[in-house]
Amino acid sequence: MVLRQGLGLAVAGAAVGLVGAVVVSHLMTGLLYGVRPTDPLTFAGVIILLVGVALLACYIPARRAIRVDLLIALRHE
Repeated sequence: MVLRQGLGLAVAGAAVGLVGAVVVSHLMTGLLYGVRPTDPLTFAGVIILLVGVALLACYIPARRAIRVDLLIALRHE
């Protein structure tokens, strides 16, 4: 459940960021030399990297929470 929610937020953020990056790269076309404003390989690489990092950031706490004994956690609350 934690991974699904985290991945959903990461994908939504990547979609919003992709739209923003395309808009900004078209505005900066005059400053880019030798690179197309919408280089699909660059955009795909960055999205994969950021979603992977977000997935790892969700996985580590979820794995740690799975190891806690449920009765001990309930007594602590």
